[in-house]
Amino acid sequence: MPAHKSPLDNLPIAANTVPTGVSTGVHVLPTDAIPDQNKVVNETLEDYTLRYAPHSFRKWTPRVVAITALGGIAYLADFSIGASIGLAYGTTNAVLSILFAAMIIFLTGIPVSYYAARYNIDLDLISRGAGFGYYGTVITSIIFASFTFIFFALEGAIMAQGLKMGLGVPLWIGYLVSSFMVIPLVIYGMKVLSTLQVWTTPIWLILMVCPVGYVILQNPALVSDWSQFTGNGAYQAYDMGAVMLGAGVCLALIMQIGEQIDYLRFMPAKTKENSTSWWIAMLSAGPGWVVLGAIKQMVGAFLAFYLMAQMLPDNVITEPVQQFTSVFQSFIPGSFAIGLAVVLVVISQIKINVTNAYSGSLSWTSAYARVTKHYPGRIVFVIMNVGLALLMMEMDMFSFLNSILGFYSNFAIAWVVVVATDIAINKYLLKLSPKEPEFRREMLYDFNPVGLVSFGLAAGLSIAAFFGLLGEFLASYSPLIALVVGFVMTPIMGLITGGKYYIKQGDDGIDEPRFDSEGTPVATLYHCVDCNENYERPDVMYSTAHSGVICSLCKTLEK
Repeated sequence: MPAHKSPLDNLPIAANTVPTGVSTGVHVLPTDAIPDQNKVVNETLEDYTLRYAPHSFRKWTPRVVAITALGGIAYLADFSIGASIGLAYGTTNAVLSILFAAMIIFLTGIPVSYYAARYNIDLDLISRGAGFGYYGTVITSIIFASFTFIFFALEGAIMAQGLKMGLGVPLWIGYLVSSFMVIPLVIYGMKVLSTLQVWTTPIWLILMVCPVGYVILQNPALVSDWSQFTGNGAYQAYDMGAVMLGAGVCLALIMQIGEQIDYLRFMPAKTKENSTSWWIAMLSAGPGWVVLGAIKQMVGAFLAFYLMAQMLPDNVITEPVQQFTSVFQSFIPGSFAIGLAVVLVVISQIKINVTNAYSGSLSWTSAYARVTKHYPGRIVFVIMNVGLALLMMEMDMFSFLNSILGFYSNFAIAWVVVVATDIAINKYLLKLSPKEPEFRREMLYDFNPVGLVSFGLAAGLSIAAFFGLLGEFLASYSPLIALVVGFVMTPIMGLITGGKYYIKQGDDGIDEPRFDSEGTPVATLYHCVDCNENYERPDVMYSTAHSGVICSLCKTLEK
C-alpha cells in the first residue's frame, strides 16, 4: 500500500446508494479539470460498455435476464445453415454435424457463462484475465465484432428477402430498411432490449413452431423419407469428412456465446434465496442457447427436403422466408401465408439484429478505447457495425454462407476454447491464476503468452488445414484442429510460464476485498477522483499518479 496514502483515501460511500453532496474523504478534481473523454455520466445509455455492470444497475430477475438473452437467438440463419449442410451432405451427416457442434458449444459455454453471470463482466473483460492480457484481447474483440456484423448481414438479407416476397420491395431497399430500423432500439441498451425481447418471444415461438408441427402431423412419413436423404453431393450416408465440414459451419456459431454473455452480465447476485433460479437462468440462457439453435438447424434441413418436392432450386429452398411461406401455405390461403411468413421474418430479424448491433458496438468500443485512449461513445460503433453489415449485404454474402462461416469458425473456436480451458483448467484445476477475474489495466500485463500463443497456434493451424495446406485429408478437419490445439496448448503454456503473466500486481491499494467470502462482487461505492463519479468496488483501484481512487474507465483512457 502506498506509504503516502491517507487512511481516508479509501473511505467508501454506503453500499448500493449514490448520495449527492457527501464528502468521501478523497481528492475530487474540479469539474472543469475533467477531460471530456473521461466523463461517461449516462451509463444507462452506455450500458457499462467497458466495465463491470454494477449491482445498483442490475435490477432484473434471473428469469427476465434469461428471456432477454434467449430472445437474441431468434435468428433465422440457423434454418439456412441446416438447409445448406443438409442438401450438401445428407441428413445423417448433417444431424451428426449439428449434434457434434452443439456439444462443443455447450461445454465451452459453461465456464464463460458462469463467469459472466457470477462476476458481471462481458467476454472481452473475461478474456483479459483468462490468458490474453490487457491489450491481447484487442484482436479477440475484433473477431467478436466481425461475428456480429456477419450475422447482422445474414439476418438483414433474410429480412430483405421477406420484404421482397411479401411487399415487392427491391432487395437494396430491403437491406437499408433492415439495417437502420434497429438503431433507435439499440441506443438505449438493456432497458429497452429486455422489454422488446420479453414481449416478442411468445409471438415468435408460435409463428415458428406451429406451422412446422402441422406439416409433420399431416404427413409423418416425411420424417422417415428425410432421414434417408443422402444429399446432393457424392458423400456416403455416414462420412466423417462430411460431418466435420458441416460441423465447421455450425461451429461458427460458437461466438454466439459472446452475445448471450452481453445479457448475462446483468444477472443479479447469486444468493441462497435465488440460487436455483439463478443456475437455471445461467445454464439455459448461456450454453443452453445451443439446444434451440440445434433444433432450428435440424428443422431447416427438414424444410429444405420438404421444399425439394416443389422443384425449387437449392439457392431458393435455403431461404427461410421461402421455407416458412411454403409451410404456411399448406394450411392457409396464399396471401395470408406470405403475410405470416413476413411477420415471422421481421420479428426474428429485429430480435437478433438489435443484439448483433448492441454486442458489436460493445466490442468495437472496447478495442478502440484501449488502443486510442479515447472514448467516442458506444453509439458511434452501433452505426459503424450496421454500416459494415449493410456493405456485406450489398455484396450478396448470403450466396457464400457456408464458405464464410467455415472460414470464420476457425478463429471463433480457437478463442472460445482457449478462454474456457483457461478458466476450467488453468484457474480451477491447476490454480495458475486467481479464480476471480481481473480486467483493470494496471493489474494486468499487456500481453499474456498463455492465451495468445495457444490461440495463434490453434487458429493458424486450423486455417492452414482449411485451405488445404496440411493435406487434402486434414482440410475437412480444420474445426477439430482448432478445438484440440486450443484445448491442449492452453494448460501447456500455463505450465511453461508458471502463471507468471496473469497478474501484474496483487494489491490494488484498497483495503476492502473486491469479492466477499462467497465470491460475490462487493457493492460498496467509491468516488473516482478523475471523473468525479461513484463506482462499485470491483471497478476501482488506488492510483498513485492521482493520489486517490480511480475507476477502470479513467485508467483505460489514461495516456
